[in-house]
This record gives sequence, C-alpha cells and structure tokens, in this order.
Amino acid sequence: MTAPSDQAVRHWFITGASGGLGRHLTEHALRGGDRVTATVRRPAALEDLRETYGDRLTVEILDLTRPADVGEVIDRTLRSEPVDIVVNNAGYAVVGAAEEMTVDQIRDQIEVLLLAPMLITRAFLKPMREQGGGRIIQISSMGGQIGTPTHSSYHAGKWGLEGFTESVSREVSDFGIRLTVVEPGATRTGFASALRYTTASAAYRDTAVGRTRRLLESADESLFTGDPARLAAVIYDTTRHPDPPLRLTLGSDTYDAVHAALTERLAALETQKELAASVAFPR
Repeated sequence: MTAPSDQAVRHWFITGASGGLGRHLTEHALRGGDRVTATVRRPAALEDLRETYGDRLTVEILDLTRPADVGEVIDRTLRSEPVDIVVNNAGYAVVGAAEEMTVDQIRDQIEVLLLAPMLITRAFLKPMREQGGGRIIQISSMGGQIGTPTHSSYHAGKWGLEGFTESVSREVSDFGIRLTVVEPGATRTGFASALRYTTASAAYRDTAVGRTRRLLESADESLFTGDPARLAAVIYDTTRHPDPPLRLTLGSDTYDAVHAALTERLAALETQKELAASVAFPR
C-alpha cells in the first residue's frame, strides 16, 4: 500500500503496539500514510497490518525489562531512517498492597513504566535535536496525577514519568522537540484483564486494599467509557499541532479525578502558607 502524497511521510516509533492503544495508534499512523516501527513481545501480533501496509510497518520484538535490548532496537531503527515521533506506550500494573509486592514485581514495574521510557526518550533526543525537532508522546494515565490503594508501584512509575517529562520538555524546547504526557482514563484496551496481582495477605482483606482488589477483579471493561480509537485519533492530531500541550487529559473520568486531586492539593497547600514561611532565618 502506498502512502498519500499530500504531506510528508513521518516515521513513528511506538512501544507496546501489539494491542490496545498502541495498536490503534499504529493503525492510525499507517492509515495517515506514515511509517511505523512498532515494538511488541509477540512476533505475530501485527502480522495482519504487515500484510496490509507492507514495508511501511517494521515490527521489532522488545522486552522493556531488558535495557540492553532497548538500545539495540533503537540503534537499528535509527540506522534505517530518522524518527519523527516516539510513543512510549507499553505498560501494565501490579495490583496489591506495597507490603505484599516482591522486589522483582516492584523492579519490573519501575523498569517498564519509568526506566524504559527514560532511556528511550534520552536515546532519541540527540538525533531529534540534530534533525531540527521531533515529538515524544508519553502515555501516562490519571494514575500519573492521583493515588489509589493497590497501585503504589504503578503510581511511582507514572508520577516519575510525568516529572521526568516536564523537566526534559523545558530542556529541549529550544531545539524544536515537543513532549506531551497523555493521561487517559478507563479505556477499553484490555488493560484490566492484564493486571498482575500480588499474593493477597489476610491483614489487608477488610481494608481499602482488599476492597479495591475485589473491585478490580470483578471489573467489567465494557463499562469503561474510553474509546481507544478516538484516543488514538486525538493523539495523532496533536502531533500535527505546532504547539502541543504538555499534558493531554483524555476522558471525563480522568478530568474529574485529576481536577479533584489538584483542588485538594491546592487547598492543603494554602493552609500551610504561614508554616512554610516560618522556617526562614529571622530578618
């Protein structure tokens, strides 16, 4: 399939493209005439798209918990052609009390949600700077702005990613590189069915942890209001905007939850104004 000729073809690098939002973004970019390098963990996950779009889609097998592999895939991609848009999309969540989580569960969660996007972002900054610009899209969630029981490691990764992105966005704006954090709400991507659970302890059964775990275990994703195809379309359109937002809040549930969290934090901050000033040296 040939690309439309009315605009320049862009090259995307998308992680976690085998399903959910990553696949929808991959499809949307290909339909728009762009090229995509998509990373997956299952080799056959995008075979149908390869048959449709031919060499405009390159599929790379990548495990984000293996930093050395991340570097090899990026080097191979950049040797092929420059990358215009990077989407750090891959992710999952470990559910359970912090006390229940194993060291390996915590480490893998942080490596996938924070370390890998940091390394991928860092690897593309120099080539984007040298080519005069680029876009980096970080897929966060409402969990990058709020905190709920059972998601402590997930929140650590997402909050960390948002802080990292805000800092880097200010470092590279002079080079024409724009970063955007996308904060979707409950979306029908299969994410809920892919949750990984800790071994439950009796101590937390009747606490907020136990109640949240049971709610998630019985979650009906058909009730989620977020349409991944519509999210992909909005994100795609944002990459065409010359001055994209730093944060893109998508979903009424996200808007309401983040608004409430920020309002609560601001109210708490305002009560500490005098206390904050009290620790200064006397004049």
